[in-house]
Amino acid sequence: MTLTDKRIRLRAPEPADLDFLYILENSDGAEGSGFTAAPISRRMLHDYIESYSADINTDGQLRLIVEDIASGKPIGTADISDYDCRDRRGFVGIIIAENFRHRGFGSETLRLLCDYASSTLGMHQLAAIVELGNEASKALFTACGFRPAGRLRSWLRRGHSYADALIFQRLFC
Repeated sequence: MTLTDKRIRLRAPEPADLDFLYILENSDGAEGSGFTAAPISRRMLHDYIESYSADINTDGQLRLIVEDIASGKPIGTADISDYDCRDRRGFVGIIIAENFRHRGFGSETLRLLCDYASSTLGMHQLAAIVELGNEASKALFTACGFRPAGRLRSWLRRGHSYADALIFQRLFC
């Protein structure tokens, strides 16, 4: 499955993405974006790619590579996680490689992923947890139709302290 827009393609992870994913998942810029407390090994990523089923109903998640169409190279990832098939909801996460940020790739990715979630997967809603001080992410989700739905106090651990987060929600129906 591939989803294509003007400048990007969302596609399943391939073995050729291993080095890109290894760098992205272990970069300082990804800190706080995921739920892993330890570095991720190449072997772990290899095994993940090899066993990836792309079945959101079975796995409860969908992970896609964001590919720049012009270069044919991966520039990020887009995920739907914690998918609840009964209530047709999940959480969205996007990581764009640092050298491709602030160029509209994040919003293009989020719009494409939301269209897919709504029209193909029949999802009712997506939500995102954003650190209170992350102005870029707040602007991204707001621009793509997400609305703040609440504040989560001391939600995100940052070293020896905790940061508040906002939960953003987008309803499709």
